Amino acid sequence: MNDLPLLDLVIFTPLVGAILVGFIPKDRVEVLRLATLAVTLVTFVLSVGVLLQFDAGAEQQFQLGSSLQWIPEWGIGYITGIDGVSLWMVMLTTFLMPLGVLASWSITKRAKAYFIFFLALETGLLGVFAALDMFLFYLFWEASLVPMYFLIGMWGYGRRIYAAMKFFLFTLVGSLLMLVSIVYLYFAASGAPTFDYQELLGTQLSLDVQRLLFLGFFASFAVKVPLVPLHTWLPDAHTEAPTAGSVLLAGVLLKLGAYGLIRFAIPLFPDAARDLAPIIIGLSIVGIIYGALVATMQKDLKRLIAYSSVAHLGFVTLGIFVGSIQGMSGGILQMVNHGLTSGALFMLVGALYDRRHTRLIADFGGLATAVPILSGVFLVVALGSLGLPGLNGFVGEFLILLGTFFTYRWWVVPAAFGVVLAAIYLLWAYQRVFHGDVTHEENRLLPDLNVRELAMLAPILALIVFIGLYPKPFLERIEPSAQRIVDTFNRTSVAPEGASVAGGRR
Repeated sequence: MNDLPLLDLVIFTPLVGAILVGFIPKDRVEVLRLATLAVTLVTFVLSVGVLLQFDAGAEQQFQLGSSLQWIPEWGIGYITGIDGVSLWMVMLTTFLMPLGVLASWSITKRAKAYFIFFLALETGLLGVFAALDMFLFYLFWEASLVPMYFLIGMWGYGRRIYAAMKFFLFTLVGSLLMLVSIVYLYFAASGAPTFDYQELLGTQLSLDVQRLLFLGFFASFAVKVPLVPLHTWLPDAHTEAPTAGSVLLAGVLLKLGAYGLIRFAIPLFPDAARDLAPIIIGLSIVGIIYGALVATMQKDLKRLIAYSSVAHLGFVTLGIFVGSIQGMSGGILQMVNHGLTSGALFMLVGALYDRRHTRLIADFGGLATAVPILSGVFLVVALGSLGLPGLNGFVGEFLILLGTFFTYRWWVVPAAFGVVLAAIYLLWAYQRVFHGDVTHEENRLLPDLNVRELAMLAPILALIVFIGLYPKPFLERIEPSAQRIVDTFNRTSVAPEGASVAGGRR
């Protein structure tokens, strides 16, 4: 572990910032915005330091964290660290948070509470990606749930209370099942009971016990991804959430589920993961096709993008469970790619809503004449999302399809059809919104993107192009960690028949 707890500074800087924001008078909205923006920017700068210190060739799996005793009597410690998987999740979170503040500029009602929840959410998310103690991980996992519940329920639209409650209940039920599995692991540990993730790795369990514990974790993570049929909370939450809430929900919170599968479900229960992989792959393919088909039929532009997330995260889980390095690396990179493109799409829909106070596709048409810059940015982001070669989405999807071909050859056909469907629903939506005749007079004089909106979209556009043309800096940090996980996934480790805990480690 590193002597300088830079990773821990990254985790808790937003929480300290939230406390400081609490001392700002609630009527000083401009000061609240700028203070929150400053905190998120400082957090991002610190995370860049983590990125620069990260050694892709290091022998140890986890780096740059801390290992401290917290409640030693119960085997609970404050243990953090990152590898090539969590590194990019931390970077994605700190990158999107300042942009989320810029997307929240129109928030004036209860702005102080809004920005406090916003910063508290960032600490919760960063803690999930860095925690290496199962108790600590669960605390951060639940801590990320509460702020998002309030962001949707207090600052959302229309049926915001219904959407927030649905989001909360779906996530909470899954989390409780995961908690049961964590407690079982705690007592199953060889030697003294512990929540230390690295100590729990290799705990010998029978295949039946692995299946049950895996399903406990999977229930929580599959809801968060979300996999069909556990996805029904997502369209409502996205549609009713404020713009920044949708950006963070799609950009980061959906990645918690996929990250949990990679970090915990597969390494802790590799035999169960391999045994159940065909079912999960089937659900992933269903999600890809179903999400794309339902997105095609949507009349609400924001809801269309919400269902597209079901399809795109289906690609991620497909890559995770095909058992190849190409699939795993592509799945992890696609988590980053989806965070960028979905975040930008929700920002653009938010910009349209601020101008027209509607998200119905039928209320637009011919906008390219009135808002040419917004139209051009939307097209680039949409092309990145559908996987056009030269933009970021292509690299991840290509690796996932390649990895799937090596291990589950025939599943490539329906997965590739999902790429075609993505082109249909995104380009058709673009055509109806930005091309054709102006059928509503309100659309003729809409203002184009302003400086603030360009400032929040330009960095995403730059990364969409950069990753599409030169993904090496991302993949060379991802692949060593992805290889370890794939090796674990493909290696038999089941305990002798009839034994639930055999003692000892691999």
